[in-house]
Amino acid sequence: MFRYSALFGLFLAVMMGAARAEAPRVVAVQRVDVQDRKAVIATVEPVHELLARSRIGGTVASVLVKEGDSVQAGDRVALIADEKLSLQMQAIESRIEAQKAAVDKAQLDYDRARKLRASGAVSQARLDDATTQLNMARKTYQALGSDRDVVMQQAKEGAVLAPGAGRVLTVPIAAGSVVMSGETLATIAADNYILRLQLPERHARFLKAGDKILVGDRGMQVETNGMREGEVVLVYPHIDEGRVVADVRVDGLGDYFVGERTRVWIATGTRDALVVPQAALHQRYGVTYVTLKNGVEVAVQPGNLTESGIEVLAGLREGDEVLVP
Repeated sequence: MFRYSALFGLFLAVMMGAARAEAPRVVAVQRVDVQDRKAVIATVEPVHELLARSRIGGTVASVLVKEGDSVQAGDRVALIADEKLSLQMQAIESRIEAQKAAVDKAQLDYDRARKLRASGAVSQARLDDATTQLNMARKTYQALGSDRDVVMQQAKEGAVLAPGAGRVLTVPIAAGSVVMSGETLATIAADNYILRLQLPERHARFLKAGDKILVGDRGMQVETNGMREGEVVLVYPHIDEGRVVADVRVDGLGDYFVGERTRVWIATGTRDALVVPQAALHQRYGVTYVTLKNGVEVAVQPGNLTESGIEVLAGLREGDEVLVP
């Protein structure tokens, strides 16, 4: 009997300790200065949009990438074949073979003239003429070799290379297409993305490089479970159709789609507001409530998320004490 009483007493002590540990704290509603933030839509854009261009004209023999592929600088995007280059190569090879025979003959003539000159059988002019013919044949042979190198380099330039690392956005050509030199065969978004936003002109004076902004959840939700912080890196000095454009750097945009939109909140000044901790709010049947210190539930109208909590637009007064579980 004594053992059961001891166990019952221990159970009561544990339950009372847990109740004390889980007791809600009381927080007084205060009026504080908060940043007045405006929600705008920002679009994911690449910092740089790279173009993979053809270096020669010809027919696209093969396309080696597709939309969405990741590429590194120097990777092959496509191959261009120019039939004229192969014909030129064949012609040059034939001329090189012929010229090689001409060099060999000029060398024999020179050797013969030099021996005959040593014996006095021919004049010095004949030897000089043989020397000149040999030098001309060698120079022509070297020139044909340079022409062959040029054609080989042009053939190598049929490989269209990625100018930088990133994701392939568009491939506007297909195998068998005829392209000109300098034509775009693929558009590549550089790896690092930014958010590009447009703010109404009346708020332009509040925006400057280095400002911090809040970025909502992915998917354009109005309600957000958490926000990330971004930094304005560039404000364009031109107002377009009544809006100022700015670029924002945010970590973790690598898996976003180019052109994807998301909500951001921009500071457009300061004002005073009633703020309560976010944990003090709870919802029932779509209505938001807080619980006062005396246990009475009060319906409130929540506002923007601030650094110190949630703004309350209606339902509370300064000095009210609410319970925070």
